[in-house]
Amino acid sequence: MSESQWLLQAEGIGKRFRLPDGSSLTVLENLALTLESGASLAITGASGSGKSTLLHLIGSLDRPDEGDILFEGESILKMGTAARSRYRNRTVGFVYQFHHLMPELSVLENVAFPFLLSRFDRGEAFSRAERLLDRVGLAGKLGVMPQQLSGGERQRVAIARALINSPRLLLADEPTGNLDWKTGERVFSLFRELIAEFGLTAVVVTHNTGLAALLDRRLELHSGRLFPGDA
Repeated sequence: MSESQWLLQAEGIGKRFRLPDGSSLTVLENLALTLESGASLAITGASGSGKSTLLHLIGSLDRPDEGDILFEGESILKMGTAARSRYRNRTVGFVYQFHHLMPELSVLENVAFPFLLSRFDRGEAFSRAERLLDRVGLAGKLGVMPQQLSGGERQRVAIARALINSPRLLLADEPTGNLDWKTGERVFSLFRELIAEFGLTAVVVTHNTGLAALLDRRLELHSGRLFPGDA
């Protein structure tokens, strides 16, 4: 595959964190990653290996100390502030282990909120949110507050929220890690259906190798780099 056909490329990525004693901890070192459009990738690895850090870099929530990250051949690190914000808010959708729903907002309002922030169209925001909540099986919960939902329902709301801006790249950090096995399986099954249905490219961090095996490809992160998951 030629370089122009990659949706996402990470080249020579290095990331260090300063420790309280003044020393530094290298988490990622000369890491490389390529991802084609429409592919789903699972990243596994030990706790603290840098999986979440890598997602944050891809999603432009943080910057690497070395290397570059390209989306459709354009460096996200060289984007201006406005372009980088559009990339983060419209091109990328985020799903976290802990749903991070706003407790003061209803289910419908939580899902609509990112669209309202980026496009300021209240009617379209709530129309999209209703359709997505119906798709994830929560059409009857629109006015319910997050604290009244089960863990699995909250995560389904979080998935709907991640899709509200029609992202092209979906980043998920342990999306079933806070759920029991059976609920986690159901949520992950829905997650995979939506990836295919919306034609998304997805990077999923998970400790669950069984679920990771259900995606197109699996890589393991250790010693700051990515290796084939079956190596």
